[in-house]
Amino acid sequence: MSDTAPTLVLTGGQVLTVDAGFSVAEGVAVRGRDILAVGSDAEMRALAGPGTRIVELGGRTVLPGINDSHLHGAAYGMTKPPFALDVGHPSVGSIADIAAVVRRAAHETPEGDWIIGLGWDPGYLAECLADPGRFPHRRDLDAVAPGHPVCLTDFSSHMVWVNSEALRRCGLGAGTPAPPGGVIDHDPDGRPTGILREAAGRLVQAELPTPTQAQRRRAVQGVIRELHSRGITSYTEPGLGPGGAGSLFGGLSTDNWTAYADLAASGELQARVSVLLLPAPMGGSADDVRKGLAELRRPESADPRLLRAIGVKIFADGVPPNRTAWMSEPYPEGGHGALCVHGDTPALQVHELREMIRLGHEAGFQLGVHVTGDRAIDLVVDAFLAANTAAPRPDARHYVIHGDFISSGSLAKLAAHGYGVNMNPAIKWTISDLMDEVVGPERSAYQWPVRSALDAGVRVCASSDAPITEPDWRQGVASMMLRESKASGRPSGPEQCVPLADALRAYTSTAAWQDFADGWKGTLEPGRAADLCVLDRPLLDLDPHEITQVQVDLTVFDGQVVFER
Repeated sequence: MSDTAPTLVLTGGQVLTVDAGFSVAEGVAVRGRDILAVGSDAEMRALAGPGTRIVELGGRTVLPGINDSHLHGAAYGMTKPPFALDVGHPSVGSIADIAAVVRRAAHETPEGDWIIGLGWDPGYLAECLADPGRFPHRRDLDAVAPGHPVCLTDFSSHMVWVNSEALRRCGLGAGTPAPPGGVIDHDPDGRPTGILREAAGRLVQAELPTPTQAQRRRAVQGVIRELHSRGITSYTEPGLGPGGAGSLFGGLSTDNWTAYADLAASGELQARVSVLLLPAPMGGSADDVRKGLAELRRPESADPRLLRAIGVKIFADGVPPNRTAWMSEPYPEGGHGALCVHGDTPALQVHELREMIRLGHEAGFQLGVHVTGDRAIDLVVDAFLAANTAAPRPDARHYVIHGDFISSGSLAKLAAHGYGVNMNPAIKWTISDLMDEVVGPERSAYQWPVRSALDAGVRVCASSDAPITEPDWRQGVASMMLRESKASGRPSGPEQCVPLADALRAYTSTAAWQDFADGWKGTLEPGRAADLCVLDRPLLDLDPHEITQVQVDLTVFDGQVVFER
């Protein structure tokens, strides 16, 4: 083959370049690791040499490789067997179903060993739906596994359900105080119910068995194979570091940076992974950030185009379904939620969070801050601006993670300073009916206001937050275009719908911007990285309801075919 001829040509299709003009071509040519050319069918065929592989698209769509810009890859890999039981919808539909799964595991697990599961959601449990006062309880698990400690993390990873043996094993009783940023639910007699919210979940998760480095590497490789089958070639691992030491299986721990670095060094990392370092846990302090940053600095990578630590993650508040998002207006049953940072009073917590953000900014990192309630978001955005005023940085690319109830004022400030927001449309699809009860129909309809953010000039990324939802960008795109409920099909905030082009940018070109990689990936243009996703049909003008049925036929990563259906 000539050194100038392409190694791969895809032609006769609908090539959505997702460039600045969202131009559409007929074909794309790849040479080595890069895109050589994009253009008409005739132009692409003319480039081919005798050794060029030609893929006849037959009208199928080609997209840039999908970038899931908030995906806990290592943690997602550890949610699957043999690491954890599946206790999520639709595998289970009731507390009784979960108890049956745990009973079977108890019969197969040596006495005294942990039983671990993930995914339960009270919004899909029959007993909770029939009786709003009913909630999972330690007794449900005691009845089927009295001799095993049981730890079941919910779908959001912000709530843990354990049995009496787990409470005993971890020394949690009637007098145990909740850690900063955590809540321990209690019965009227003062005993824990078995429900631990936010930072309190780490009291149990930190006691779970620790996977080996070999197991961690295998988990990551398994996830990447799944991502290739979904057309995903890049993702952001949003939080690895000492602050994640107490997470489920250490899924957010420094050990997983080591696993990724080992794979990159050995040439076995087949995805582009951007990492936010996690110096402090939920409920942490400015001192935790100082200590964690000193320990982590900016880890080295064998290939920065494959693995790169680009930022720092900080937790600000909780999540709306747990009523732990910090809101300006109270929840229907009362309370405003709270910040999940160190401090005995709200004022001290505000000061601590501002200091945490200042430290990350002045250390030269991009900041991604987990924050969901409008009151907390306003605080975080103002802290971004204050940190930049004190130590100006022209292109920090800080962003709000989730940003469920972001206000118009905060959107304007983010736009003015070139900052972004990372939203989760598939979670909106999953919980929109539940949120009507949690925050009321008006606020629920506004949750994740993508259209308002784009109209304000804010860069919007979309992501799965796997394992919270599956890493299915097709569902995310459909959800951005429709904003319909998974449970009922009812639209929720249809005025926030966006067209296909905006939805695709959120998973490609804008996600590359978040990665500081918009100069070399995220669009199909000559000179860009040859990461591509081929779909089984034309995407333009397709009914949004049909997008979730689209199949990925071919995935190209770094110029190599890594998946072919």
